[in-house]
Formats: sequence, C-alpha cells, structure tokens
Amino acid sequence: MPTTIIDVAPGDAGYALVLHGGAGGRIEELSLEAHGDYTRGLSEAHAAGAAVLEAGGSALDAVCETVRRLEDNPLFNAGRGAALTASGAAELDACVMTGDGRAGAVAVSRTAKNPVFLARAVLEESDHVLLVSPRDEQVREWGLEQVSPDYFVTQARQLQLTNVQAKRLEASRHGTVGAVAVDREGRVAAATSTGGMVNQRDGRVGDTPIVGAGTYARDGVVAVSCTGEGESFIEGVVSHDICARMRYTGADLATAVAATIETELDGRGATGGIIAVGAEGRVVVAHNSPAMFAAYRTPFELVALT
Repeated sequence: MPTTIIDVAPGDAGYALVLHGGAGGRIEELSLEAHGDYTRGLSEAHAAGAAVLEAGGSALDAVCETVRRLEDNPLFNAGRGAALTASGAAELDACVMTGDGRAGAVAVSRTAKNPVFLARAVLEESDHVLLVSPRDEQVREWGLEQVSPDYFVTQARQLQLTNVQAKRLEASRHGTVGAVAVDREGRVAAATSTGGMVNQRDGRVGDTPIVGAGTYARDGVVAVSCTGEGESFIEGVVSHDICARMRYTGADLATAVAATIETELDGRGATGGIIAVGAEGRVVVAHNSPAMFAAYRTPFELVALT
C-alpha cells in the first residue's frame, strides 16, 4: 500500500521526542481487554519522556523512560503483554543507542522487568553490545528489577496465540515499541523494545536489538526506531540506511525515510513503520502498513495516532 509520511517541523522547545507503539493495526483481543485505550497509553508515555527533556535531561534518559512506560502497559508488544512464542513464552528484545556511537542490546531476555533498562546496562556496564539470553545473576548484578517469566504473559496474548495457532487469526508481524529524541544539548538517542512476532519460533530474534536494522542514532544527523517485518529490516539495514542517505547524499529526513521504505521494504514486499528525529528537531513518522501507533508534538498540540 502507499507510504504515509508525516513530517513535522522543529518546534521552539529546544528538544523533540516521538514514539511508536507498533504498526499494522490493533489486535482485536487487546482492544477489547482495554476498551481501546491506546491513545492514553501513548500520550502518557510521551508525557513521561517529554518531562525528562523539559527538565534538561538527556535524550537517552528520555527515550528509556518513554519505552519503560510502554513496556509496563500490557496493550503494547513489549515487556508485560508481549507477544508469545510458539511455546507460549515471552522472549524479549531491546536496544538503546546514543548519537556518539555507543549501543547496548539484549535478545531473548526472560526475567528483567524492563528490557530497555537491561539494554542500557549492556551499554553502560559492559564491554559488549549484544547479549543473548542474559543470565539472571547478571541482571541482579546490574541492580535491575526482576520478575517471574509469567509476569509478561497476559490472558489476551494467550488468546491471541491460540487463535493464531488455530488459524482463526493472522499472525501479527508488526508489534514493537520505540522512541527517539534530541535533547537541548543536541544529542540524539533511540530505544526500541519488543516481544517479537506472535507464534514465532523459540529463539527467533528480529531487527529490534540489531544495531543499524531496527535501531540507530548518530549525533548531528538522526535517530531512528523501526517496527514491522523484522527480517526485512535486518536485510535492508533500514535504520542505518536512512542515516547513510542523509550523511552521504545530503537528503533531508523525510526524503531519506521515504526512499528507504521504497527500496528496502517495498522492494521486499514487506510492511512496517519508522519514527525518526533529525538533529535540528524535525520529526518524521512513516509507515507502509495500514496503520501505526505513534505520538509526537506539533507546534500546536500532542498528536497520538491509533
């Protein structure tokens, strides 16, 4: 389907923040469970991140706090309420990246309450970029809150998995949350978190924790977070491709995003969505899927897409 591009000029706040809660469309069971209260969840998450930036906090602090709020909200496919694997388990992936080129990521996390904080710990507390199935002892050593794996499993997601396995419902490939920001110091950061695809094979890892695929940031250029058919985002190195178009061809943000979607997603027959913030505070929300959950501020109002 045609790509939708929302291009928002920089405001006068001195910072910018945009988040997404996945692309593709609502999951019917989840809509019924929460009476369609996606708009409030998106708005509250945006307000939390914006408060960090308004107080002079860093882009990294802002995107992590924004994503934490979405991980804690069972409506979204991250943290509690994440999509379940074929065996009924929650295997969580997350990534954070700062514009100075540092990144941390986790895949197949099972007990850290907020995978985005675990990804940040990899960035700040280790010499690594990506940890797969991190041990409980490591999570405790970093002082992060732990929960039982059952904490992440909701009745709505169990019903969704049952319906997908019985072929009464098509498997969603678009559930992910993320946030990108530029702070008053001009620093950019990105954070992305997901439970992956409903009914995916145990151990499958998508684009979210892959630097340059689902998550990327570079100071002076852009921060990007993606949601969609993860395999195609990996193959197309989508988030880095957007940055490269801007750095090496001089493309503006909206043009770079549109060109990447056309080349790397449309060209693979894949769908999904992208949020991005430029170093000057310009915000772009784009998707070639039927719908996308997102929240951003224009010079006049906070907009929540549901």
